[in-house]
Amino acid sequence: MNLSKYNIERCYIAKRSNTRPGLRLTIGVPAFFVAHDTGNPGADAENHYRYFNTLTGRSASAHTFIDDKQILEIIPTGTGPDPGEKAWHVLYNVTTDNERFGYNANDAAIGVELCYGGGIDFEAAYKRFVWYLAFCCTKWNKAPRLFIPSHKQLDPARKIDCDNALKIGGRTLKDLIVDVVAEIAVSVVPSPAPAPKPAESDFATLPVAVATELIDKYVRPAWSAARAAKQQPEADHFHRLAVNLRSAGGVDNQLRPLVAAVKLHKSNVQEIVFRWLSPAWYAARDAGDPDQAKHYNAIANHLRAAAGMPIE
Repeated sequence: MNLSKYNIERCYIAKRSNTRPGLRLTIGVPAFFVAHDTGNPGADAENHYRYFNTLTGRSASAHTFIDDKQILEIIPTGTGPDPGEKAWHVLYNVTTDNERFGYNANDAAIGVELCYGGGIDFEAAYKRFVWYLAFCCTKWNKAPRLFIPSHKQLDPARKIDCDNALKIGGRTLKDLIVDVVAEIAVSVVPSPAPAPKPAESDFATLPVAVATELIDKYVRPAWSAARAAKQQPEADHFHRLAVNLRSAGGVDNQLRPLVAAVKLHKSNVQEIVFRWLSPAWYAARDAGDPDQAKHYNAIANHLRAAAGMPIE
């Protein structure tokens, strides 16, 4: 399949016991993938991020929300650098998942939600939904026909998703599985590699002040939290992220000048923007602080420039 057909964006909600408990999946990686729809016509992926990031009073969440423009992971799944975590997307006292897979869905499965209705283009959202499920099956070597149950199949007395959304596009769960299988089978013919750009014009040096602010405000606290939780792989990841930010600013870990700045990884930019800067931007906007929102946008553009990406 074409593993780069769509971009998987990651903007994680805060850790709270009723939405994101911060616990690893039981076996470390997903055992199966539950196909949901949101049951909330017209609400897109960003709407659901904001909802679950502030939800109180009940336990509910899912890992991934997909609309016609985004594939947005709001709880780590393991598709990126962060290990998969539990989410509350199927009731614990329903045992169909245990009987069928040997695990409870909250403990061992990724919950994937299809956004639909209102102004959401169903076909565009459906294509992303199919691709993401195919991506997960490919990554973890799972057969779609065996490892993609719908929420309705796991809890038929209460739930009708994802059939509820699929019928808008004249699809059934059987059609979804067939399309996932077909997506996996697609052969990708590699295109000729583009001519390399001159190194001196490929990226901009990240201002050291920007690198320092990001490390002090976000990366170092995340590293400390990972160390305190004895999550060494995560701590190592945040250490490498800090090293990469300083190198993009042309300095080493002691802030001594390097011979030349090192181009920042695009994945580093995406992680920082969606893990920290995007939520901070939304918070500043909602608080009526446009200057602070502009500040976060400027930092994001410095990061993009340091990775040779277009600014926004």
